[in-house]
Amino acid sequence: MIPGAAEYDVDVEISDAAVERLLAVEPDDVESAEALSFARNVFLPLTTACRYTCTYCTYFDPPGEATLMTPEDIRDVCERGADAGCTEALFTFGDDPDDRYDGIYEQLDELGHDSIHEYLREACEIALDAGLLPHANPGDQTREQMETVADVNASMGVMLETTADVAAHAGPRTKSPGQRLDTIRTAGELGVPFTTGILLGIGEDWEDRAESLLAIRDLHERYGHVQEIIVQPVRENERWSGDSPGLDMLRRATAMARAAMPPAVSIQVPPNLAPAGEVVDCGIDDLGGVSPVTDDHVNPDYAWPALDHLQTIADEAGVPLRERLPVYERFVPPQLRGGAAEDGSGATGVRAEDPWLSERIQRAIASDDDAGRRYRRVLANGPIADPSAR
Repeated sequence: MIPGAAEYDVDVEISDAAVERLLAVEPDDVESAEALSFARNVFLPLTTACRYTCTYCTYFDPPGEATLMTPEDIRDVCERGADAGCTEALFTFGDDPDDRYDGIYEQLDELGHDSIHEYLREACEIALDAGLLPHANPGDQTREQMETVADVNASMGVMLETTADVAAHAGPRTKSPGQRLDTIRTAGELGVPFTTGILLGIGEDWEDRAESLLAIRDLHERYGHVQEIIVQPVRENERWSGDSPGLDMLRRATAMARAAMPPAVSIQVPPNLAPAGEVVDCGIDDLGGVSPVTDDHVNPDYAWPALDHLQTIADEAGVPLRERLPVYERFVPPQLRGGAAEDGSGATGVRAEDPWLSERIQRAIASDDDAGRRYRRVLANGPIADPSAR
């Protein structure tokens, strides 16, 4: 039984036979992708407060030290990102801060908000106004919390990490795999394109990795909402002194992820945390979000690679490199793809009945302003080599 599954009424079907089949997968059993993709983004740590104290994480700050980005800071970063040709505003914060973080809640009150999710909505509005599509990754969420922000996000995400009960999650505020799966399920019920993944090397074993991937697959088969799986190795930092997974583990886990998921679901290995060029033959087709403007605030010791390094990875693999939006193309209405915003009706090309993207996000992509043209050019042509050519 997955820890916390009963508490959150999560029922995923994982047979022993499916686990055994996935455990048998090796890198030679999967095929290389025909192309690699990446998203150009800015990384905005909305707050460094988190209710959890995972022993591998440097992102959270203790009460009294945690910070909250101001609206002015958010706008400044987003505008710089838009000027640099970015399309994604990646919002993160530690899972819903608990009542220890009284300073954060005082700041939220001063900004006129009762909760961090209300403020996240304002932050997403700022990003949209500045010309970026929001992708929020705010950890575990209730249905009410996700509903608060879903319509102002092009996509959202949370790392499942593992279905195992590991010591790295232990403490007075233990992270629950069942709650993580409940968040992924909620995204499916609300029709939110979603990114998730597994974290390697935090105390899980191979059966746990297989079970985690199969749990994600089961939820995706119900709702069709998972857009990509991240396979991420834990890396040494000031709080984690354990070993980092080796290349053999990364290659096998990546191949398992590719074999577990249907072809439409992308597999990503972050190029600042792992030798992505060494796993292209294991089925990855995405290199994740990379920022020319901001740091990786979750992994500050590991800088983003330059965009020409991503091109080198693709060139050495003999495949093209394509830029993508934070929401994968298959979730975008057909009339907004291929560079054409109009559908022949003289309107914006927005379909209110589209089940994936809200009218707000569709209008942003269909717009004739600089941002809308930039989004559609990415959809149509791949990389924007020169941001000034927008």
